[in-house]
Amino acid sequence: MFAGSLTRNPIIALSLLTLTLLLAGCSGSKSSDMGGYSGAVYTVKRGDTLYRISRTTGTSVKDLARLNNISPPYTIEVGQKLKVNGGSSSTAKNSASSKTKTAKVTPSYAVPQSSWPPVGQRCWLWPASGKVVMPYSTSEGGNKGIDISAARGTPVYASGAGKVVYVGDQLRGYGNLIMIKHGEDYITAYAHNDTMLVNNGQNVKAGQKIATMGSTGTDSVKLHFQIRYRATAIDPQRYLPVQGSKPKC
Repeated sequence: MFAGSLTRNPIIALSLLTLTLLLAGCSGSKSSDMGGYSGAVYTVKRGDTLYRISRTTGTSVKDLARLNNISPPYTIEVGQKLKVNGGSSSTAKNSASSKTKTAKVTPSYAVPQSSWPPVGQRCWLWPASGKVVMPYSTSEGGNKGIDISAARGTPVYASGAGKVVYVGDQLRGYGNLIMIKHGEDYITAYAHNDTMLVNNGQNVKAGQKIATMGSTGTDSVKLHFQIRYRATAIDPQRYLPVQGSKPKC
């Protein structure tokens, strides 16, 4: 996973994503970590993302960002109080059912694979050439992406066309990190880069070189790669073509 449990503040909240943007390959939330939701205010809990909060409160991701002046990469903090639905009466009416939904929120590793998108729905390219030294795992605390090992300086490519929503090194354990948004449902993450060749807000093409492989935030040269579908980390190798071949979708 992204170099162990992430005890970080702030947390990347990927609306359409998750992570937990990050990516949160951290351990699952316990009942004591549950956020509070009452009327027009939601209190952020550990592991929350704008997408999850949207589902819980019935407020769209777009409205959450607007009401709380949150811009990409949608960073929120544990304990932060967010306005929802602008304090409308509809929010109050749904508060009881929202509390029930909050109790049912599960960490990404517990989301059943039956909820994953079908293979072939999108075409993905391998982000780098090299050996997969650590595969994806559904176990608690397991790797929420794949780790690809190769020589320092090996090119890192965008797995699909999209818009860069994060370029930086502010998340401990990720090193130099790039995140790319692909439509409303997907985001890909590329961690531990050496040189980063794109800027936040830049549109990229599938297969475009975006970085070079490095060892920032970790103890060996590798790329940690994730595909997130509506904030859930899914197994990249389930959707990538055989290495060295082109996607058939």
